[in-house]
Amino acid sequence: MEYHTERLILRQWKQSDLEPFAALNANPEVMRYFPKIRTREESDEMVKTIEQRIAENGWGFWAVEEKRSGAFIGFVGLNIPGYKLPFSPVIEIGWRLDNAFWGKGYAPEAAHKALEIGFEQFAMKEIVAFTALENIPSQRVMEKIGMQRGEEFDHPLLDEGHPLRRHIVYRIANLK
Repeated sequence: MEYHTERLILRQWKQSDLEPFAALNANPEVMRYFPKIRTREESDEMVKTIEQRIAENGWGFWAVEEKRSGAFIGFVGLNIPGYKLPFSPVIEIGWRLDNAFWGKGYAPEAAHKALEIGFEQFAMKEIVAFTALENIPSQRVMEKIGMQRGEEFDHPLLDEGHPLRRHIVYRIANLK
């Protein structure tokens, strides 16, 4: 299962993705709006969970490869959060790209494809995205892909007083 955009491939994960994904998850700049960086073990475990969800659902957080270079650049895709949110149950769209690939329009390009897959192939009714309130770059991507700003909420996995606790949700509905 592979999906193509003009410049990217959304695909299954490969063993060779583990090392660059671990480096991405250990990069403080990439993980700036997450509670913590991840260890290699945590990163590898995340990939196992992602692969399992793709196997179960037929969709998930796909590895993203740059066509021109063949480089693994991160992930983009769809997910059911593994914890209760104020607006659960939902399907979310998410992305995490290595900062060497920021500013090229790759996140919206791949996210458009993920929305297309969710709505056209899997007949999803609504897809949400959420991020820390101060994560303006991700909010820009959400707006570029046609999502509408929704309500603010406190992330249930972050303690009161945590600087990233306040989040914002964006939504997009399948109009077909």
